Amino acid sequence: MSRAGAPLKGRAGRLARLMPSASPSSAARTPFVLLVVLLLGGGLITLLLLNSALNEGSFRLSELKRDTTELTDEQQALQRDVDSYSQPGALERRARELGMVPGGSPAFLDPDGTVRGVPTKATAPPPSPSPTPSPEPTPEDGAQADEAGTGVPPATPSGTATPSPGAAAEPEPEDAPATENPPATAPAPPPTTPGR
Repeated sequence: MSRAGAPLKGRAGRLARLMPSASPSSAARTPFVLLVVLLLGGGLITLLLLNSALNEGSFRLSELKRDTTELTDEQQALQRDVDSYSQPGALERRARELGMVPGGSPAFLDPDGTVRGVPTKATAPPPSPSPTPSPEPTPEDGAQADEAGTGVPPATPSGTATPSPGAAAEPEPEDAPATENPPATAPAPPPTTPGR
């Protein structure tokens, strides 16, 4: 019979009752549990911070993609404008609006100072024909109106007054062209200075 299993008596029993009965293995396990809880909590907080940083980066990336798309569209529209202004027809029309005319045959200066070719002055081409005005009433139309009984003598296309009934009227030859106002010429373009 051993004494290890028997209850303690006396002073040792009182001391054993005052001290809680804790096994040594549970006291050593407490710091390990605290360490694991702290590691898990720190990992979760780090994961949340990393996730929010990634979300913020994805929002910024989508904004930059949208801006890139808008700027690409604007660049393509500007390139279309440049291409349309660079076409030969558009350049010619704009040059005519500015009063420029096509140049003559060029002459070249050789390094020794001699001129090769014959320079010619640039002249403006004749203006394009303007649309014809509406036809004026012919003498036959006026005669029909006079026969209708209006009593108003017909107006002549040349703008001269109708002769009085007693005067002899000179018949106009039918082959003669009607006189019209000469077409208005375009104003001369301003002179250009070389080197500009």
